[in-house]
Amino acid sequence: MIKVKVPATTANMGPGFDSIGMALSMYNIVYAEEIKEGFDIVIQDGNTQIPTDEDNLIYKTVAYFYKNIGKPLPGIRLIQQDSIPHTRGLGSSAACIVAGLHIGNALSKSFFSKEELVQMAAQIEGHPDNTTPALLGGMTIGAMNDKDMKYVKVNVAENIHFAVMIPDFTLSTELARSVLPKEVPLKDAVFNASRAALLAASMITSDIDNLSLAMEDRLHQIYRAGLIPNMESIIERAKVYGAKGAFLSGAGPSLIAVVKNVVAFRKEMAAYLNTLSDVWQVQMLQADNEGAKVWINEELKY
Repeated sequence: MIKVKVPATTANMGPGFDSIGMALSMYNIVYAEEIKEGFDIVIQDGNTQIPTDEDNLIYKTVAYFYKNIGKPLPGIRLIQQDSIPHTRGLGSSAACIVAGLHIGNALSKSFFSKEELVQMAAQIEGHPDNTTPALLGGMTIGAMNDKDMKYVKVNVAENIHFAVMIPDFTLSTELARSVLPKEVPLKDAVFNASRAALLAASMITSDIDNLSLAMEDRLHQIYRAGLIPNMESIIERAKVYGAKGAFLSGAGPSLIAVVKNVVAFRKEMAAYLNTLSDVWQVQMLQADNEGAKVWINEELKY
């Protein structure tokens, strides 16, 4: 029996569009084993939105892996325990891709390295900001071309906490991307380049007092705000309640604030969110600096 544990991720982190991401202490767990033929997919939380046929993303990724190595796909049983909410901007799709690659790697006894899996995952996802931190943990800064992806991993300090504000409504990545402009003014590009550089440097040095400036963005958040009721007011309130920085997580609709006073922030933000028409929950998380883990017959492999 193979067990894979994959963390949630947040992408962009403000100005790092399609390039900066971070793993969070929220997890999906998947069990897999080879069966005689066909496939059997069990969703343990009863989420009927997760496909149990060939469209299941974990199964599709395992099939992709086997096709990529030129081996026939065996019969597979998958058991999913999903804690990462779907279509909320917290890397649920990336978690499935990473789980599928690890399962394929273990079942086929291919023994590809994490580095090789990182490259495969980035090519599948099309950008490196979710799958890379899901595999490696921490915060990653990556860039890619048609053939290769380069990245830097940064371990995030344990005293930095992330308030993840998750609404009861969803937002598809396709819709969130459809509202983005094809071109942006030069001043906005310069604005984001400076903030992205400051964000990376500040996280490396754990200088979180820079984050209120470093997490500003003009490439995607201002265009997506119209799709997420009260987004701008929630971000402003987060700063009033002491957040060092706040941003839209991935394509949304979840929002994240960087905080130090965990108890006070959660109490004040939860009270404010309760005044809104939509239902929001606040979860206090930390960065996961280790990334995905794999057990084979209950023995931790990596």
